[in-house]
Amino acid sequence: MDWLLHKKRVSKVLLACVGLVTIIVFIRYLPQLLRVTMSLDGFRDYILSTGKLGPVMLVLFQILQTVIAPIPGEVVQIAGGYIYGTTLGAVFVTGGMLLGAMIAFYFTRFLGGTLIEGLLKRDKFKWMRGMMDNNKFSVFLFIIFIIPGLPKDMFIYAAGLTTIKPLRFFTILLIARLPWLLASVSIGANIYHKNYGPTIIISAISVLAFILGLIYKDKLIHRLTAFKGGKSGQ
Repeated sequence: MDWLLHKKRVSKVLLACVGLVTIIVFIRYLPQLLRVTMSLDGFRDYILSTGKLGPVMLVLFQILQTVIAPIPGEVVQIAGGYIYGTTLGAVFVTGGMLLGAMIAFYFTRFLGGTLIEGLLKRDKFKWMRGMMDNNKFSVFLFIIFIIPGLPKDMFIYAAGLTTIKPLRFFTILLIARLPWLLASVSIGANIYHKNYGPTIIISAISVLAFILGLIYKDKLIHRLTAFKGGKSGQ
């Protein structure tokens, strides 16, 4: 029992340190980070200029994008394919997405529950609270994560307030997000190799899905929140 308590304390301290470093990087370097991601060629030059640390830097960018929304996710993901190709780019981007999600999820579960609870009381996020208490929460998560245009990052934090098992949550997240991550990475790889046919097709499908997600977002959220179910047992 003492060992478990000690392990939990150590986990909280480590998580707090990671969170502090992330906040410092965000405040200090956000303008530069945004500037770097404005151009695919500029981003590629920056990543490659770090040498063997390039993959680590790309993963860190994806972590920051997941934890802190202002960094454009599609740019990082497309750049992953543009720099490293579809396979390696997908590995690095997916790894960064999962690591960022873990930081957000465990931040809420171990440290920031009160903060996230406070945010969910705002009108903008109240609909999330209703979903979290439903016994179909896992289904809702999959729908939210797989449909472009729906808010995703805040739901990662919110999920930490529920009793959902971490393995179940991250499996849902990975399965739902992977197709669109692969699409973005593939676009980047095809742009670099000047394969404009596949680029146009994949981009058109992605943009159409995103637009439809935005158009029907409110209706879909209304339907999901109106769905009746028992208390969530995850």
